[in-house]
Amino acid sequence: MIRWNVVLAGGVGSRFWPLSTPEQPKQLLPLVSNQAMLLDTLDRLRSSASSAHTLVLTNASLRASVLALDPTLPPENVIAEPRPAGTCAALAWAARIIAARSGPEAVMVCTHADWSIGDVTTFAATLDAAASVAAERQALVTVGIVPSRPDPGFGYIQPGDAVAAGVRRVARFAEKPNRETAERMVREGYLWNSGIFAWRVGDLLDEIRTHTPEVQPALEAAGDDLERFFATVQSIAIDVGVLERSDRVLVLPGQFGWDDVGTWAALHRVRSKDANDNATHGPVFSLQASGNVVHADGTQVVLYGVENLVVVARDGLTMVTTREHAADLKTLLDALPSTVREQ
Repeated sequence: MIRWNVVLAGGVGSRFWPLSTPEQPKQLLPLVSNQAMLLDTLDRLRSSASSAHTLVLTNASLRASVLALDPTLPPENVIAEPRPAGTCAALAWAARIIAARSGPEAVMVCTHADWSIGDVTTFAATLDAAASVAAERQALVTVGIVPSRPDPGFGYIQPGDAVAAGVRRVARFAEKPNRETAERMVREGYLWNSGIFAWRVGDLLDEIRTHTPEVQPALEAAGDDLERFFATVQSIAIDVGVLERSDRVLVLPGQFGWDDVGTWAALHRVRSKDANDNATHGPVFSLQASGNVVHADGTQVVLYGVENLVVVARDGLTMVTTREHAADLKTLLDALPSTVREQ
């Protein structure tokens, strides 16, 4: 089996304002460890495929930054998307590249650049298992995370009939539920929709040809012209455009401390914490303070007698909110004067 790793590294990470900017979005920031999240991701994948067999899909404006972050990546393996067009377009183009270089039976394993993984060894073993199932069964395989809590912030997967030990068909995908529905789904054995995928590139392209009119015409007409493809393709997620329409989708459970680091509040789950349950980065002093997330970039932050706050301080700008409100920074950003928002 020829294996390729594909990392989705686009987006601007607006929910990590004011640290994340269009020029340096969250995947290029040291939010979980002391290095950029994208580099954490690439390091986790190095044992399964070389840099020559790794593609990074990112915004055109970030291509130079990605290459500077990991000089081992061949320049032709950093794919610069001219405009955001959804995960289906990005992964379809990646599949075409891999098919041209390694043939239609090559397996691509897809991950995102902005995750935290607690158990790297089990993560790698699960991805290996998914790749093997994809190759052996000529299926589209996803890894569903065994939930640690009923979280309405994630999509869910309902496992169906078993096809082998630890491998089931997907009965259905469910959009982000309300809390009551999430609690019921966890009780009934649903899995979190992680966005981890494995498939032979020929199988994915076949399913796009059959099920995805939003992408297939542009893919067929573009040839090798990336600019032409992204100029005409319709934006759609891979889940909606392919997986929900295909009868070849299988799911494996995964349990390796996965977290989609989507908000400042998520850092309280994935960063190491002090004796008072504060997750901090940079010069921070706290007294009688607990449950806080603090990111101090080049400036001292002092906490006294406060709980469950998010404090981000950098370059003369300080943002303070609660962990509860951190998921809704769009409301704040929409209300801010541009002179503050773009500082």
